[in-house]
Amino acid sequence: MDSFVFLGFGADAWITLITVFAMFTVLLFTKMRSDVVFLCAVGILYLTGVLDAKETLSGISQTSVAVVGVLFVVIAGLTHTGVLQWIVKHLLGTPKSFTRAVTRLMLPVAALSSFLSNTTVVALFVNIVKMWSKKLGISPSKLLIPLSYASGMGGVCTLIGTPPNLIISGLYEEKTGEAMNILATTLPGLFCLAVGVLSIIALRRLLPNRKAPEEAFESTGDYTVEMLVPSDNPYIGKGIKEAGLSTVAGGSLVELRHFDGEQILSPVPDDEPLMGGDRLIYAGQIAELLELEHSHGLVNADHHVFRFSDVEQGQHLLRTAYINFGSSLIGTTMGMNGFEKEHHVTLVAVSRRGSRIEESPRNVVLKAGDTLLLECANEFKSDASALERDLHFFDSEELPYLGSKTLLSSFIMIAMVALSAFGVLPLLQCAILAVFAMLIFRCCTPNQAMRSINWDILMIFACSAVLGLAIQKTGIAERMATGILDICGTNPIIVMTAICFAGTFITEFISNTAAGAMFFPIMYEAAVKMGYEPFPFLIALMIAVSSSFATPIGSPTHMLVYGPGGYRFADFLKIGLIMNIIILAANILIVNLVYPLTPLQ
Repeated sequence: MDSFVFLGFGADAWITLITVFAMFTVLLFTKMRSDVVFLCAVGILYLTGVLDAKETLSGISQTSVAVVGVLFVVIAGLTHTGVLQWIVKHLLGTPKSFTRAVTRLMLPVAALSSFLSNTTVVALFVNIVKMWSKKLGISPSKLLIPLSYASGMGGVCTLIGTPPNLIISGLYEEKTGEAMNILATTLPGLFCLAVGVLSIIALRRLLPNRKAPEEAFESTGDYTVEMLVPSDNPYIGKGIKEAGLSTVAGGSLVELRHFDGEQILSPVPDDEPLMGGDRLIYAGQIAELLELEHSHGLVNADHHVFRFSDVEQGQHLLRTAYINFGSSLIGTTMGMNGFEKEHHVTLVAVSRRGSRIEESPRNVVLKAGDTLLLECANEFKSDASALERDLHFFDSEELPYLGSKTLLSSFIMIAMVALSAFGVLPLLQCAILAVFAMLIFRCCTPNQAMRSINWDILMIFACSAVLGLAIQKTGIAERMATGILDICGTNPIIVMTAICFAGTFITEFISNTAAGAMFFPIMYEAAVKMGYEPFPFLIALMIAVSSSFATPIGSPTHMLVYGPGGYRFADFLKIGLIMNIIILAANILIVNLVYPLTPLQ
């Protein structure tokens, strides 16, 4: 097997290539969890002998992986002390034109994303932008794509702003023994950000003008109807299910109120007996629900008990959520998937691309980006991991208190960056000190700190590093670098552009972390083979793999705005393909100006 060679690749190389290709295929065409897919890929490489045990576990010991995990806690301290909310409150204002609105939005978002999780920043801004757009008289879809783009472009401005920067800088340090400065990408990143903001303004006609999904709910006053059971109803004494009143055409039973005042919330037991004077509250299509007057002898109580404008009413809560890409709900209906019973919620209405679907909500085949209006109990919590994988809720349940700790947590973050930037301490040590300070000064509790750590992302991060190692160990990187040099020649600018273009294309379909890990050894080998210092090439690669503008699946932040903006897949393509080319050109230009290519010593 060691002597097996085909098309220049040995057996281990082919096993790695097939594994990586299979991994990408599974990620693109199935709903499997990304961390599980990455873990399986690494497991295959270990079982087939491509990697030994030490190499397989090397991702866990990566300094960059530890930095990402620690930074989650630092971000928790900033979030729970209201730093983000304070910045939003004081920076957006009331601009008089679209140009000013985009600028006032994108610059603070980019600044925050340079130090915080892009996903956290966008999740905070989505609801704010929707309300802000109404105030300005601009469609939310005109601002939500710029919001997502700004978070990505801002993230590349520091090493801690986005995972690919950390993983590429970590691999570079392992290779050379030299650590990159936390602000190594700042000047190129700021230039690309400026070009990006100007490009959005110039291309504003390509931004879609979509109706916000919530408008479909707001334009319909009522979602529930209360039906009274008369004393002579033939179903008295029977269980709810036996009487055929549990799930009916047009909607679902939300609540049963017995004549003696007892309330039974959803899910109402199937064997709950029906009595005269009882009131049944249904959610769904009002016109169809009123047919219960004829089919079951009920009487319309003429009192719609819940409205979308009500935040809380009694023991009920109406919440809006968007279906994530990869959600297990996609392709199913609420009537068949058991989601409502499992999470004690009731689907009230479904909106798609800004229009309410006029059929029984429980019969709607759900799609990614659909907006769901859910009736929940007041104590409902939307942060369960199972729920987060399927739905994204935007209305925050924890409103931070703005006070002295807001200023304190900001100071801790600034001190962490400054100590690292000036080389006083390594980045990991600075981050750990920042975590200690956040906990000691109670900017967040230990429970909040532990809950803030996204173990799924850490697993993907660690596995990506291992896959990058396999690509380098098996000779794939060297072979591909040689192939690129054969095609592009030895002009370093052309080679840099070609690899960055490939990285930008790939990152439209897979995580930018994985793309960074995959292309690091290829870019590094190409630079070395041409006799140049790899540093400038890797800076360009960092920006390239975070420049995914053309598909909603290219970035988690795109997925966050996809539903709220009422977007279609093609909306990202129209403006995103042009943005990819513009930022690629800006990237290559500025990197070569800031970091001139120098020969290897």
